[in-house]
Amino acid sequence: MLEQILCIDDDPISLMLCKKVISKSSFSKEIITAQNGEEALHHFNTLKYNKNKVSKPELIFLDLNMPIMGGWEFLDHFTSKDYTEFNTAKVIVLSSTIDPDDLAKAKKYPIIIDFLSKPITKPMLEYLKKKIEI
Repeated sequence: MLEQILCIDDDPISLMLCKKVISKSSFSKEIITAQNGEEALHHFNTLKYNKNKVSKPELIFLDLNMPIMGGWEFLDHFTSKDYTEFNTAKVIVLSSTIDPDDLAKAKKYPIIIDFLSKPITKPMLEYLKKKIEI
């Protein structure tokens, strides 16, 4: 079981479903959420400057199409030197469309370990448990 997962999605129903499925599957002890990439980066900035030892997400479920800051823009920032201390977190792209261009683009980011179609399901989490050896 993972300690902490971050779900980044602008759709409150997707976030609620993600939290429910993850909780019922005993996949993670804690699930935190952000509604866009900017909010997620703010979370990491808060962690960076927090003097207390706080847990950081081990896995990120990331939607690509969001207002304010989308998934690709988040990844560009998150993989920069400013966030290297958090790059141990792996990213699973959860998208409602499987665009071949997006699949190709995802390969440019070594922290992306899979590209899956929404919504998240229990069998999907079982697959991920084996893939990331939980």
